[in-house]
Amino acid sequence: MAFFPKISFQHEVEEHLSKVFRNSELITDLGTQEAESRYQSLLRHLSHPPAFTTVRVNTHLASVKHVKNLLFEEIQKQFKGLCIPVLEHPEIQDILLIPVIGPRRDIKKHASEVIVGAHCGYAVLRGAHVYVPGILSTSRLLKAGDLVSVYSDIEGKCKRGAKVFEGIKVFIGNGISELSRNEIFSSNGPLNGMGIRMTEPVYLSPSFDNVLPSHLFLQNLPSVVVSHILNPQPGERILDMCAAPGGKTTHLAMLMHDQGEVIAMDKIANKVKKIKQNAELLQLNCIKAFCYDGTKALSVEKREDEQESFDRILLDAPCSGMGQRPNMAYSWTLKEVTSYQPLQRKLFTVAVKLLKPGGVLVYSTCTITLSENEEQVAWALENFPCLQLQPQEPHVGGEGMRGAGLSLVQLKLLQRFDPSAVTLQGMDINSLQDSREDNLISLANKDCIGFFIAKFIKLNSK
Repeated sequence: MAFFPKISFQHEVEEHLSKVFRNSELITDLGTQEAESRYQSLLRHLSHPPAFTTVRVNTHLASVKHVKNLLFEEIQKQFKGLCIPVLEHPEIQDILLIPVIGPRRDIKKHASEVIVGAHCGYAVLRGAHVYVPGILSTSRLLKAGDLVSVYSDIEGKCKRGAKVFEGIKVFIGNGISELSRNEIFSSNGPLNGMGIRMTEPVYLSPSFDNVLPSHLFLQNLPSVVVSHILNPQPGERILDMCAAPGGKTTHLAMLMHDQGEVIAMDKIANKVKKIKQNAELLQLNCIKAFCYDGTKALSVEKREDEQESFDRILLDAPCSGMGQRPNMAYSWTLKEVTSYQPLQRKLFTVAVKLLKPGGVLVYSTCTITLSENEEQVAWALENFPCLQLQPQEPHVGGEGMRGAGLSLVQLKLLQRFDPSAVTLQGMDINSLQDSREDNLISLANKDCIGFFIAKFIKLNSK
């Protein structure tokens, strides 16, 4: 049952998506009523957080069992003895799953209010505390130690430092202020410290701030699946084309037992710095990170004999990001949304040229559109006869979506994580204790972010 309103879009984007999810292939397959029902379900899911927090274990340093025990103890501490299980996944053996409790509908609101930016609010819904940069407005007389109710400014209308905000706000929980209003908004005050310690969030998830930092990496479930599908082997040369912040890069290095070479590229210098920091934190040495635009990567590999130089390539492409959860108000224009398809095709073309014959290319996005997902697969198969779709292992998501002219066989080779595949449902301690573990794992596979994966093999060098 929905707790928040469904995600809102700019009118032109909403019209565009409405046509995508009511395309003739889908209507023929599902019928108008079922197609509409699934689309509305997707919109409701996108405004709510996934049902599980997923963490990837750094198996380079410790076993999953050992980290599971450490994490269970940490969650017990954070939740003051509340018994929340930490689950292993039978098919993705380097992740741990923590069920999210919520939405909690019985939280009483306080008179003192704090308004935070939308991205800060989304982080709170996934377990974070509130840090000073995320705070936009507080009650006039806020003091350190005050009990406050925290609201998210989902439309971005609140001005920093405002004493009153009358716009649309969504309640995300209660907390204790660590600072006074003057300290929060003072030009000499702390810029990055904790502002509100959340004590009663609407969705109860553990905070991972400085929790086992060299042993755990917070990552969405499909993002972990991608690296397993690429399946890098020790000694191989791997390219991660759009690598920041390095979650998949470091995972690839771990799967190779830190043997071989992982070239990580991103065109933003600060993001490349983050990749290097993550590699160092996780004690991985086979990663080489470069600040470079992936569309120009061929000019790096200039010599003809180095054109086809990678055994496997991951193209986790820049995208419209519509699969990210939670998101209550998507602000991008249709022009921005549709700008990604040509960029993705430029990157894909470079990737094919850099891939060795017999090599594997995995393409992924964290969005829900046809144009950035199945349509890209149809385009790739038409324009690169040397590419062939391959089965994916593990395959825990659904098949591809109809509407791009792909055959049923081809759709089954794709993997689309569609949150609408399961009914939106809350979880409390009682329902959690009554649930079988296999049912919880099945729910974790479905109630995650929207995501897409395609796997290709290059048959020859033509």
